[in-house]
Amino acid sequence: MHILIIEDEPKTGDYLQRGLRESGFSASLARNGRDGLHLASEEEVDLVVLDVMLPRMNGWEVLAQLRACEATAQLPVLFLTARDEVQDRVRGLELGADDYLVKPFAFVELVARIRSLLRRAPVREDELLSIGDMDIDVVKRTVRRQGRPVVLTAQEFKLLHLLARRQGQVLSRALIASTVWDMNFDSDTNVIDAAIRRLRRKLDDPFPLKLIHTRRGMGYVCEAAPEPGA
Repeated sequence: MHILIIEDEPKTGDYLQRGLRESGFSASLARNGRDGLHLASEEEVDLVVLDVMLPRMNGWEVLAQLRACEATAQLPVLFLTARDEVQDRVRGLELGADDYLVKPFAFVELVARIRSLLRRAPVREDELLSIGDMDIDVVKRTVRRQGRPVVLTAQEFKLLHLLARRQGQVLSRALIASTVWDMNFDSDTNVIDAAIRRLRRKLDDPFPLKLIHTRRGMGYVCEAAPEPGA
């Protein structure tokens, strides 16, 4: 499960990110409301931990825009803030927050509330994905092309699942690194490119229709379309 933390206080943000990762989650961190809103729409996020008092866009505004967008309307949001007034808690809940935790807090309570919200959250992904002649069974974690099974490792399946869920969207190396490997992208490493090559050997090389395409200087996209200029 991937948690997005939107928190501008450096020590608190770093503490939350480190603690959630040690608790078995993947976690990314935004330092202001505008960046947080962008990451919520770009990353595969399962829950948002959202501070209210943020630079560039406050938590109320972030929550309102999350609820106004179809892609993030059902995304669980936990307010984590020093504001303890009743009217602030009521305002957050009326705007669509799923829970409200006041600072200072016990980290074990935060984790318990996150797990509770994730159990209640609706399943947001399709069980079956189809692109061209490829069929992906998300529940069984199987892949077929032209009816033939394609055997992938767990990491390869996770990479393909990300690309397939964002069919037609160009995904940057930074986004792939943070979502699939839970790491910051280093332009000097070839981890992402090597993983794409391994996936292509299994998924694309044996078949005439190519599904994984490179967009030079931008990233990778999965779609049943020819390469530009092909």
